[in-house]
Amino acid sequence: MRADIKITRSTGRGTRRRAVPMIRTVPLPVLVSGTVLAMAGAIGLWQIVPGQITPTVGAGHGRGMSQVGAFDNARAGWTAEEILGHYYPGADLGQIGPTTIGVRLQAQDDATLDTFAAAGAQVAGRTIGPGDAAHLTPLPDGGANVVVTAGCDGEVLWQAATDDPFVYPVGAGAGRPADEHLTLCGGTAYRGALGVALEGESFRTVNQVDLDDYLAGVLPAEMQANWADQGAFEALRAQAIAARSYALAESRYAYAKTCDTTDCQAYPGTVKEDSRSTEAVAATTGTVLLRDGQILRSEYSAAPDGGRPADIQTFEVGPAPSELVESAPAPVVPATPAQPDLTIEALAGESVIDTEYRRIGGASSSVGEPIGPEMLLPQRAGTYRLYTNGVIVATKTLGAQVVDFSTLLQLVPDAGDQLPATASGRPTLTMPEGTVPQVVSPGNPQGVQFPSDAEVRGEPVHGPVNPAAPGAHIGVPRSPAVDGVPHGPVAVPGVHDGE
Repeated sequence: MRADIKITRSTGRGTRRRAVPMIRTVPLPVLVSGTVLAMAGAIGLWQIVPGQITPTVGAGHGRGMSQVGAFDNARAGWTAEEILGHYYPGADLGQIGPTTIGVRLQAQDDATLDTFAAAGAQVAGRTIGPGDAAHLTPLPDGGANVVVTAGCDGEVLWQAATDDPFVYPVGAGAGRPADEHLTLCGGTAYRGALGVALEGESFRTVNQVDLDDYLAGVLPAEMQANWADQGAFEALRAQAIAARSYALAESRYAYAKTCDTTDCQAYPGTVKEDSRSTEAVAATTGTVLLRDGQILRSEYSAAPDGGRPADIQTFEVGPAPSELVESAPAPVVPATPAQPDLTIEALAGESVIDTEYRRIGGASSSVGEPIGPEMLLPQRAGTYRLYTNGVIVATKTLGAQVVDFSTLLQLVPDAGDQLPATASGRPTLTMPEGTVPQVVSPGNPQGVQFPSDAEVRGEPVHGPVNPAAPGAHIGVPRSPAVDGVPHGPVAVPGVHDGE
């Protein structure tokens, strides 16, 4: 039986009323594709149309909207508003602005967060490169320890502690392209940001995500997206409104509103996203169910008997629409070139370069005051740091050595713009554009020579001194002989990680 009933539609800009066709009740037996199920031994409701109304996550508890009933009623011509009016009598429709939601990823409990994105990501105030992975461990103060590696299992690029325990996509806002989605190492991808928190002494992973981006993952996990092709798109719209309301009315944890399992709503990230269910989310953007001005925790299930109207007074409610916090963009990271700035200034503890600088006397030594952070050598062969009168270079094989500016330019040809104005005698090193110094081959042992400690201290030295002539082949010193057998050149080491 249909009736025109006034429904209150509340927004953040005030309250207005309009007439919306609603449903009071639908007498049983339920209509399924125009057929009355009158026989006690009739086939179960969800078997009438094979493959079309199979529930995605089980029959459920039977409270609130029946997804199976919504399917049948949508095929009978009911709108989403009529479906919701039947299952949640007395509820109002309200409107909210853009907002985000925190979702606990329960499969990640007691694990570190290991994530990457094909387009790169942002963490600890810096941008990491495409495919580089951020590994986060929560700290008691609410921050996180961050280790960034080349790929999920590659060498350590840098590590630091941060007050912001989240990894963000490179672009802010909802609806980002797939290459910006954060992917768990060995797992699925998620829209929005991924972060960590402590619950007591247990690790938790949180997805902080735009509400409609979240629903794009929830809807096809809770209701079959192909119902849109079977005359039941309005059931998907009703599901989107009910799911949006349920999520916003939740308040499960101090660090997240809801969870990703059927204890809350099924949310597998982006793996099940479907354009048909995403369209239903977009068609209902911002629409929620209210009870007395507060968002209704609108329970629903896949009850196979079509369900009954609920007593919404027995359902919990959440905040009013005006109490929701609007979406905030991801923290802005300074623009970086195509290859991210891979400085390691924030390495936890003292770096090898810092140790060497302190050993030779710090600012009172011959190299003077530091200029800028530590930087990576080409091919990640090591690190270097500029000082007013020289450079300290470090590799895993050679340790830390003081070199002059000419030697640095042979190792890093494009470092000229970094040199201080006091630097003199800068040689011009001619190399093809885009090339980097190559490792010397066994047949060509000549390479860049680092000064000895005596040279650094200004003591007399004997024998050849730096640098190699400009334009000469650049390499690294040969490794020392082992058991009297000379070996080839030192292999290019990985990035220095404080070992």
